[in-house]
Amino acid sequence: MNQASLHRLLMANAKKKDPKVLFDQRLATNLTLIQQLYFSLYPEETNLDNFQKLLSLLPVLFKERPEHLKLQDISRIEEGNWYQSEKIVGMQLYVEHFNKDLKGLREKIPYFKELGVNFLHLMPITTRPKGESDGGYAVNDYLKVDPKYGTKEDLLELTAEFRKQGIYLMLDFVVNHTSNEFSWAKKAISGDKKYQGYYYTFEDYTIPAEFEKTLPEVFPETSPGSFTYIPEMGRWVMTVFNSYQWDLNYTNPDVFLEMLTNLVKLSDQGVDVVRFDALAFLWKKMRTISQNLPEAHTLIALFRMCLQVVAPGVILLAEAIVAPMDIIKYFGVDQKEGNECEIAYNASLMALLWNSVATKKTTLLYKSLLHVPDKPKDCTWINYIRCHDDIGLGYENHLIQELGWSPDMHRKFLLDYYCQHLDWSPATGLMFMYNPKTGDGRITGSAASLLGLEKGLALNDKSLIEASISKIIMLHGITLAFGGIPLIYAGDEIGTLNDYSYQKDPAKKEDNRWVNRPMQDWETIAKLDDIQSPPSRIFHTLKRLIAIRKNEPVFADHNNLSLCHTGNDHIMVFERKLASGEGLLVLSNFDQNPQVIETSWIKKLGYFAQGDPVDLVTENKVSINSGLLEIAPYQLIWLKKS
Repeated sequence: MNQASLHRLLMANAKKKDPKVLFDQRLATNLTLIQQLYFSLYPEETNLDNFQKLLSLLPVLFKERPEHLKLQDISRIEEGNWYQSEKIVGMQLYVEHFNKDLKGLREKIPYFKELGVNFLHLMPITTRPKGESDGGYAVNDYLKVDPKYGTKEDLLELTAEFRKQGIYLMLDFVVNHTSNEFSWAKKAISGDKKYQGYYYTFEDYTIPAEFEKTLPEVFPETSPGSFTYIPEMGRWVMTVFNSYQWDLNYTNPDVFLEMLTNLVKLSDQGVDVVRFDALAFLWKKMRTISQNLPEAHTLIALFRMCLQVVAPGVILLAEAIVAPMDIIKYFGVDQKEGNECEIAYNASLMALLWNSVATKKTTLLYKSLLHVPDKPKDCTWINYIRCHDDIGLGYENHLIQELGWSPDMHRKFLLDYYCQHLDWSPATGLMFMYNPKTGDGRITGSAASLLGLEKGLALNDKSLIEASISKIIMLHGITLAFGGIPLIYAGDEIGTLNDYSYQKDPAKKEDNRWVNRPMQDWETIAKLDDIQSPPSRIFHTLKRLIAIRKNEPVFADHNNLSLCHTGNDHIMVFERKLASGEGLLVLSNFDQNPQVIETSWIKKLGYFAQGDPVDLVTENKVSINSGLLEIAPYQLIWLKKS
């Protein structure tokens, strides 16, 4: 039983649902764990006073939390794992690209309602440096809204309206670093020793040189190395991502207290899910790669246990785009199981789906998914095919080798396939951050362009257009059906192509991730009644699939997913089951040719026990011939068993 379940159990026996009484109860329940986590990071013999500061801070933060959110916290504790519901469907977007600002976003709530989206991840809206800002992930202030988006009052009005409309909001908390214009950084530059200690700063390059021996480069093309010399300060500062993003020094307990305060105050603005950005990098240790360290997990759990005391209706998302075996750890393992982040990005599924599209095979997908341990029952995934970022190729080398492939050559093939190095490939993507020393690279591009729609339209190739539409629907259908919260990247619901305008913007031209960060095409959306156009076909199909998902309890995430082996390497099949016996079988063909599978095992699962079952995607009955089921190229099937 994790701490959230314990709080729910204790509250069920409470005679009075008084927020202050329940706060005291949560604090008492979590206190021992908070103490253990804290002193494992900050030794007790030198940090008793700092621990007392933390204990004094929590009641203050609770007192400042708005009353209506305290009541919402109570209802969410009673509701349980609300984030595992089949009724939640998400969308990620840039506010300024979607409809100008926060007021403009509010105007588009009817659009979200029509599509069926009720969970929004807004890309950073806080103040940031002018010019380069890593898309807003260089933070000047954690709580101030950048004027181009509006005001804090606009944000509060938006979150209030979201609550009325039943829309959940996720905002970023850039927990690993600030910008070099952040107030702490400015004080550090001016010579303030206290704030120099908020970052990893060094008088000479001796210690940075030791770190560099094992630190991998995140952006080798545009920001090589992990340290930057600041002449005004006369010191080197750790800048793992970009020279203008200074890494916070969490070995300093004052940094944790300051960041916990920022986290709670961000939550107090009406945020339901906080996206912990770059959390794999939180703890730095010499002679390691300073990623996924045990201390980072301890720190995340400490944030979670404190936030749970003050604002238990707010949950954490792990933005950890790491190897599959590392991702699962951000839910918490051993004593921390279920006590780190409630949600994590299913980056492994995303990358494996793109691998299957390119290879037309599901062998690596099956092998990799079966290799990852089950997640804790109280946690869930965010499943997606595209986001604002690049596509990394973080597959396990030994699993690639077990298939008889060379890991290096396989990654080269994927880069060539998606980045226009193979004439026969339908994809029009770009290569991001290629490192010639290692051969590593990543892929950028919109889903539609990577899946062939851009090339098909340019060539007026009807068969390529049809194939690309089928692939777009198939991949989204998998994420809608896989256990967790499906997240659609804004524009993908209408098949938006690559946006090359970034090449004319000096602040963006060196970062080709902007190719898949387009403006929302409201002219195209206004023409969705043209049911034959690719955008309309994609939109209306996804709208219907979303409605089906919300109406079928089998889609709720209760760790009720099992992979099914078919003997056909082009096919992916998984089943979702309920204790009542209801089930859903999801079948997908990744090949450009029709494929057949033997069906005796499907019959044993009971899907033909009452005659031919209905495919929820097409609303047609599915029949088998001579014991074989034929699946069309890039076809998605949702078979329902009552």
